[in-house]
Amino acid sequence: MAIIPRLSTPQTSPDTGPARNNRRGMMWLAADLCFNIWALSIAKSLGVDLPPIQIVLVRALVGLAVLIPFVVWRGGMVRLANPKLQILRTMLSTIAMTGNFFAVAKLPFALFTTVNFTRPLLMMALAALILGERIRAKQWIAGGIGLIGVVIAVDPGSLGATSASGIGALFASVIAGTSAVIILRRMRNEDALTQMIWQTAGLSLTSVLPAIYFWQAPGDHWPILLSIGVLSQTAQFCFMRAHYWAEAGVIAPLGYFSLILSVTVGYFVFDEVPSIGLYLGAVLIIGAALMASHKGKRG
Repeated sequence: MAIIPRLSTPQTSPDTGPARNNRRGMMWLAADLCFNIWALSIAKSLGVDLPPIQIVLVRALVGLAVLIPFVVWRGGMVRLANPKLQILRTMLSTIAMTGNFFAVAKLPFALFTTVNFTRPLLMMALAALILGERIRAKQWIAGGIGLIGVVIAVDPGSLGATSASGIGALFASVIAGTSAVIILRRMRNEDALTQMIWQTAGLSLTSVLPAIYFWQAPGDHWPILLSIGVLSQTAQFCFMRAHYWAEAGVIAPLGYFSLILSVTVGYFVFDEVPSIGLYLGAVLIIGAALMASHKGKRG
């Protein structure tokens, strides 16, 4: 993933920093959701024709191609203050992306998106275990509600072998991806562009050997593979702009709009009809995530 230098700069003040524009931020996040769903839809259409790790490598190489001009502009690679943490984060991100591409090919689109909504709840638990953050009772209750929602949405008794493998890969992706974010929070003093340059270069290195081992000739799929990389990079750019302009608490709930996009794409493109249980589970998971993130009034 790449981060691009600012196209424009909001007005700033010494006290408040960049002036926020929540409406503009919401527009950028909406674009991020659309590009991300588009990229995942293309990956899903490939199915298992190409190994997921091969898709990860091509995606990383496209990102690297985008970032190289900024490396040159900076006069070379900037050294990291926490190289060991960056290596661990890169390895976890490789696992997360590979699991993500495998899962989206195996699972209904709406179910794939719904399970991904558990990331904020898992991050809460990992932040308590790894970072020692204090979690209130209400947040733990929200985590329990979210877990119930996952069981209802997934409906383990109805899973076949193919869907079960997809769910396993998706949970591995969620855990690895969330752990990578937790590590990123420990690296918050690192420059953002430096992180993204090293992250993308690291993804290329960690995925290249397994991708070569499992490599299948893309044939006519080359344009599709490259489009996944371009769309994913565009989505990342929109995501960064969204969080630059808007307050995180304002735009975060908009992320759940991706379920509507997933249901729509799944229905019209992949002939998928979500079950009532999935909708009920999604409501519980989203409600739990919002409940866990609500800080309440301070006395």
